[in-house]
Amino acid sequence: ALMLGEIHPTTTKTASGSAPAPTTSTTRPTHPTTTITTIAPNRVPVLVANASGVAGAAAAVSTQLQAGGWDLLPPVNASADVPTSHVYYVAGFQKEADTIASSLHLSASAVAPYTTAAPISSIGTADVVVVVGPDLAVKSSASTTTSSTVS
Repeated sequence: ALMLGEIHPTTTKTASGSAPAPTTSTTRPTHPTTTITTIAPNRVPVLVANASGVAGAAAAVSTQLQAGGWDLLPPVNASADVPTSHVYYVAGFQKEADTIASSLHLSASAVAPYTTAAPISSIGTADVVVVVGPDLAVKSSASTTTSSTVS
């Protein structure tokens, strides 16, 4: 009992008034919930699939997105060609998909939740999938030749 008394003193005089401090620091649980919604680009796996019929279009778009710091998976070919580009996202990644679509100059209507209807056989670990249509393939192939001047 003597050792317990020395390890855990029963007197409050040794705290010297610092006991109220821990109770004031517990009033901050609301701040972390707002930061969870923003995920750093390098933490978001992005898959670019070529559905344009233009050779190298997925690689060109991957190069464009790499400049934004996204975690790019190796580009693939889509299972079918599409008339326009789309950006698909898994649950919780709409904001990132919107950011990617905006950086590629795609309209907000090009962004949609990922479903198996997307023309890609497997998205693997990707949280965002960019399906490159002819509209984006033309832009990306044109910009790759002048990539040093694009800002």
